[in-house]
Amino acid sequence: MTKKTWLEVALNGGGEHDHQHLMPISPSQIIEEGIACVEAGASIVHFHAYNADTEKQADEAALYAEVIDGIRAKVDAIVYGTLPMIGTQNVVDAENIAERHAAMRELAERKLIEWMVVDPGSVNFAAFTRLAQDRDGFTYLNPDAHIRHGLAMCERFNLNPSYAVYEPGFMRQAAAMADRFPIVPQPVYRLMFSEGYTFSFPPKEYGLDAYLALLEDVDPGAPWMIAGLMVDIHSLIAPAVERGGHVRVGLEDAPRLSERDNVWWVKDAVKRIQAAGGEVASAQDVRDDLVGHSNG
Repeated sequence: MTKKTWLEVALNGGGEHDHQHLMPISPSQIIEEGIACVEAGASIVHFHAYNADTEKQADEAALYAEVIDGIRAKVDAIVYGTLPMIGTQNVVDAENIAERHAAMRELAERKLIEWMVVDPGSVNFAAFTRLAQDRDGFTYLNPDAHIRHGLAMCERFNLNPSYAVYEPGFMRQAAAMADRFPIVPQPVYRLMFSEGYTFSFPPKEYGLDAYLALLEDVDPGAPWMIAGLMVDIHSLIAPAVERGGHVRVGLEDAPRLSERDNVWWVKDAVKRIQAAGGEVASAQDVRDDLVGHSNG
C-alpha cells in the first residue's frame, strides 16, 4: 500500500509584509489562499490572524473563527491557528497563561479546531544576518506552566497537540509532560530546521536522523513532520517520505522574501512527495491516522 503523507501549509506568520511580501494578511486573503492550497493538495492549514490595517498579529477568536469557517465552508481540512508570544499584545509576561490561551479556548469550546499549538520549550530566535551586525534576536518563551496548560486544554477538548520541536530537548520535555496527561490525544511532532536562524539543524539528513533517533527513544511510533523557519525544506522531503514522515511548507516557513507563493510551495511539495513514492493524504486520512496512532 502506498504511504499516505500528510501535507501541511503554513500560510503566514513570522513577521509582516517586510518579511514575506506575498503572504496573506486579511481574513479574505487567508481564506482564499487556504482553499487554493487545500485544492492543490494540502490537508492541514496553519495560519496567524492579523489586523489587516496594522499588519500586526491579532489573536482574536472572531478573526480565527472567520478564517476557519471560511475555509471549511468550501473544502475539508484541519485548520488551526497559533498562540500570541509572551511579551506581545495582552500577554505582557509569563503569568498571563489564561489570557494567552483565551482565543484558542473559545475556538475549542465552539468545536472549531482539531489541533492546538503546544510548543514544548523556549528558544532564541537569532538570525545569522542580525548576529553579523551585532544585533539581537528575541527569545520565544514557553514556560513549563504554559505547556502544562496547553496539554490540559488538549485533553479537555480532545485536541491533538502540535509540537514545534526547535531543539532536540523539546522532544524529551514534550514526551515527559504528556505522560502526565493520560488521555491527551496523539501529539504531532514538527521537527524544525532552519537556514536563516541558528536554532536546531540545517535541512540536512544528519539532523533528521538525529531527531528521529531521539524520537524513537522518547515516543516510539509517534507521527512527525519536517518543517522550519527561514528554510527551504526541499532537500528533506524525499528522506522524510522514505522514513514514514510528513511535510509542512508555506510562507511562514520559507526563506525570507520568497518570490513563490503558498500555492507554489504546496504544488511543488506534492510533486516531491509523489516522486519519493508517497501519496498525499486527505484531511480524513490524517484524522484516521491519528486515531490509529492513539489506539496503537
